[in-house]
Amino acid sequence: MAERREASADAVMTRIGQAVILLHGGDREEARNRFGELWSEIGESGDALHRCTLAHYLADTQDDPGDELAWDLRALTAADGPAGDSGAGPEGGGAAAGMGPIGPEDGARPGDGAGGTRPRAAGPESEALRALYPSLHLNLAEDYVKLQRPDAARVHLDRARRAADALGGAGCGHGVRAGIDRLERWLRET
Repeated sequence: MAERREASADAVMTRIGQAVILLHGGDREEARNRFGELWSEIGESGDALHRCTLAHYLADTQDDPGDELAWDLRALTAADGPAGDSGAGPEGGGAAAGMGPIGPEDGARPGDGAGGTRPRAAGPESEALRALYPSLHLNLAEDYVKLQRPDAARVHLDRARRAADALGGAGCGHGVRAGIDRLERWLRET
Protein backbone atom coordinates (compact mmCIF):
# COMPACT_ATOMS: atom_id res chain seq x y z
CA MET A 1 0.00 0.00 0.00
CA ALA A 2 2.81 2.43 0.88
CA GLU A 3 4.55 1.61 -2.43
CA ARG A 4 1.35 2.37 -4.34
CA ARG A 5 0.92 5.70 -2.54
CA GLU A 6 4.58 6.59 -3.18
CA ALA A 7 4.24 5.72 -6.88
CA SER A 8 1.10 7.84 -7.06
CA ALA A 9 2.87 10.78 -5.42
CA ASP A 10 5.78 10.40 -7.81
CA ALA A 11 3.36 10.42 -10.75
CA VAL A 12 1.90 13.76 -9.63
CA MET A 13 5.35 15.31 -9.22
CA THR A 14 6.36 13.89 -12.61
CA ARG A 15 3.33 15.52 -14.23
CA ILE A 16 4.12 18.81 -12.48
CA GLY A 17 7.70 18.52 -13.76
CA GLN A 18 6.50 17.92 -17.32
CA ALA A 19 4.35 21.06 -17.19
CA VAL A 20 7.29 23.01 -15.72
CA ILE A 21 9.36 21.96 -18.74
CA LEU A 22 6.65 23.37 -20.99
CA LEU A 23 6.58 26.59 -18.96
CA HIS A 24 10.34 27.04 -19.07
CA GLY A 25 10.26 26.17 -22.78
CA GLY A 26 7.96 29.14 -23.38
CA ASP A 27 4.60 27.40 -23.72
CA ARG A 28 2.81 29.18 -20.87
CA GLU A 29 -0.67 28.44 -22.15
CA GLU A 30 -0.18 24.67 -22.37
CA ALA A 31 1.63 24.67 -19.02
CA ARG A 32 -1.26 26.64 -17.47
CA ASN A 33 -3.74 24.14 -18.94
CA ARG A 34 -1.87 21.14 -17.57
CA PHE A 35 -1.36 22.75 -14.17
CA GLY A 36 -5.08 23.60 -14.13
CA GLU A 37 -6.01 19.98 -14.88
CA LEU A 38 -3.74 18.77 -12.09
CA TRP A 39 -5.20 21.33 -9.68
CA SER A 40 -8.69 20.05 -10.52
CA GLU A 41 -7.56 16.51 -9.78
CA ILE A 42 -5.78 17.13 -6.47
CA GLY A 43 -7.93 20.04 -5.28
CA GLU A 44 -7.73 22.10 -2.11
CA SER A 45 -7.54 19.01 0.08
CA GLY A 46 -4.75 17.22 -1.79
CA ASP A 47 -1.24 16.60 -0.57
CA ALA A 48 0.34 19.81 0.74
CA LEU A 49 3.60 19.45 -1.17
CA HIS A 50 1.70 18.85 -4.42
CA ARG A 51 -0.62 21.83 -3.81
CA CYS A 52 2.25 24.09 -2.83
CA THR A 53 4.40 23.13 -5.81
CA LEU A 54 1.52 23.29 -8.24
CA ALA A 55 0.23 26.68 -7.03
CA HIS A 56 3.80 28.02 -6.99
CA TYR A 57 4.19 27.22 -10.69
CA LEU A 58 0.61 28.08 -11.62
CA ALA A 59 1.32 31.60 -10.39
CA ASP A 60 4.07 31.89 -13.01
CA THR A 61 1.58 31.18 -15.80
CA GLN A 62 -0.78 34.03 -14.93
CA ASP A 63 -1.12 37.14 -17.06
CA ASP A 64 -2.72 39.30 -14.37
CA PRO A 65 -0.58 40.29 -11.34
CA GLY A 66 -3.59 39.90 -9.02
CA ASP A 67 -4.12 36.33 -10.23
CA GLU A 68 -0.42 35.63 -9.82
CA LEU A 69 -0.62 36.90 -6.23
CA ALA A 70 -3.66 34.70 -5.54
CA TRP A 71 -1.82 31.57 -6.70
CA ASP A 72 1.32 32.49 -4.76
CA LEU A 73 -0.83 32.94 -1.65
CA ARG A 74 -2.36 29.49 -2.29
CA ALA A 75 1.15 28.06 -2.43
CA LEU A 76 2.02 29.64 0.91
CA THR A 77 -1.29 28.46 2.39
CA ALA A 78 -0.53 24.91 1.25
CA ALA A 79 2.92 25.08 2.84
CA ASP A 80 1.33 26.37 6.04
CA GLY A 81 -1.36 23.67 5.71
CA PRO A 82 -3.42 22.11 8.49
CA ALA A 83 -2.08 19.31 10.65
CA GLY A 84 -2.18 15.93 9.04
CA ASP A 85 -2.03 17.50 5.60
CA SER A 86 1.67 16.98 5.01
CA GLY A 87 3.43 16.78 8.30
CA ALA A 88 4.15 20.50 8.13
CA GLY A 89 1.14 21.24 10.30
CA PRO A 90 -0.18 24.62 11.25
CA GLU A 91 2.96 25.05 13.30
CA GLY A 92 5.42 24.64 10.46
CA GLY A 93 4.67 27.16 7.77
CA GLY A 94 5.76 30.35 6.02
CA ALA A 95 4.90 32.92 8.57
CA ALA A 96 5.49 30.13 10.98
CA ALA A 97 9.02 29.68 9.76
CA GLY A 98 10.04 32.01 12.53
CA MET A 99 9.10 34.88 10.30
CA GLY A 100 7.37 36.93 12.97
CA PRO A 101 4.03 38.69 12.88
CA ILE A 102 2.07 39.10 9.72
CA GLY A 103 -1.22 40.74 9.00
CA PRO A 104 -4.05 40.66 6.51
CA GLU A 105 -2.39 43.31 4.39
CA ASP A 106 0.15 40.76 3.21
CA GLY A 107 -2.18 37.85 2.67
CA ALA A 108 -1.91 36.25 6.07
CA ARG A 109 -4.54 34.07 7.57
CA PRO A 110 -5.86 34.55 11.08
CA GLY A 111 -3.85 32.51 13.54
CA ASP A 112 -0.55 32.83 11.68
CA GLY A 113 2.47 33.56 13.87
CA ALA A 114 2.10 36.46 16.24
CA GLY A 115 5.75 36.87 16.92
CA GLY A 116 7.94 33.98 17.83
CA THR A 117 8.86 30.80 16.20
CA ARG A 118 6.43 28.00 16.17
CA PRO A 119 7.57 24.38 16.42
CA ARG A 120 7.97 22.40 13.22
CA ALA A 121 7.01 18.90 12.39
CA ALA A 122 9.75 16.63 11.11
CA GLY A 123 9.87 14.51 8.02
CA PRO A 124 11.05 14.68 4.44
CA GLU A 125 7.91 16.36 3.11
CA SER A 126 7.98 19.10 5.73
CA GLU A 127 11.66 19.66 4.90
CA ALA A 128 10.76 19.91 1.20
CA LEU A 129 8.07 22.46 2.05
CA ARG A 130 10.42 24.38 4.34
CA ALA A 131 12.96 24.61 1.51
CA LEU A 132 10.31 26.35 -0.62
CA TYR A 133 9.71 29.23 1.81
CA PRO A 134 12.46 31.54 0.52
CA SER A 135 11.13 31.20 -3.02
CA LEU A 136 7.49 31.49 -1.92
CA HIS A 137 8.18 34.73 -0.08
CA LEU A 138 10.38 36.08 -2.90
CA ASN A 139 7.55 35.46 -5.37
CA LEU A 140 5.08 37.20 -3.05
CA ALA A 141 7.45 40.16 -2.75
CA GLU A 142 7.68 40.36 -6.55
CA ASP A 143 3.89 40.15 -6.81
CA TYR A 144 3.46 43.06 -4.41
CA VAL A 145 6.00 45.12 -6.39
CA LYS A 146 3.95 44.51 -9.55
CA LEU A 147 0.85 45.61 -7.65
CA GLN A 148 2.66 48.77 -6.42
CA ARG A 149 2.58 47.70 -2.78
CA PRO A 150 6.23 48.17 -1.74
CA ASP A 151 5.60 47.86 2.01
CA ALA A 152 4.05 44.41 1.61
CA ALA A 153 6.88 43.54 -0.80
CA ARG A 154 9.47 44.47 1.83
CA VAL A 155 7.73 42.29 4.45
CA HIS A 156 7.95 39.23 2.20
CA LEU A 157 11.44 40.06 1.02
CA ASP A 158 12.56 40.14 4.65
CA ARG A 159 10.89 36.74 5.21
CA ALA A 160 12.58 35.36 2.10
CA ARG A 161 15.96 36.54 3.35
CA ARG A 162 15.41 35.05 6.82
CA ALA A 163 14.20 31.74 5.39
CA ALA A 164 17.11 31.48 2.94
CA ASP A 165 19.19 29.44 5.38
CA ALA A 166 16.93 26.49 4.42
CA LEU A 167 18.39 26.62 0.91
CA GLY A 168 21.29 24.48 -0.14
CA GLY A 169 24.46 25.99 -1.45
CA ALA A 170 23.99 25.07 -5.10
CA GLY A 171 21.59 25.44 -7.99
CA CYS A 172 18.22 26.85 -7.03
CA GLY A 173 19.57 28.22 -3.75
CA HIS A 174 21.94 30.54 -5.60
CA GLY A 175 19.18 31.69 -7.92
CA VAL A 176 16.77 32.48 -5.08
CA ARG A 177 19.46 34.32 -3.11
CA ALA A 178 20.37 36.32 -6.22
CA GLY A 179 16.68 37.15 -6.72
CA ILE A 180 16.42 38.31 -3.10
CA ASP A 181 19.50 40.52 -3.53
CA ARG A 182 18.26 41.93 -6.84
CA LEU A 183 14.79 42.80 -5.49
CA GLU A 184 16.29 44.24 -2.31
CA ARG A 185 18.49 46.60 -4.38
CA TRP A 186 15.55 47.59 -6.56
CA LEU A 187 13.35 48.38 -3.54
CA ARG A 188 16.15 50.46 -1.97
CA GLU A 189 16.42 52.52 -5.14
CA THR A 190 12.69 53.25 -5.36
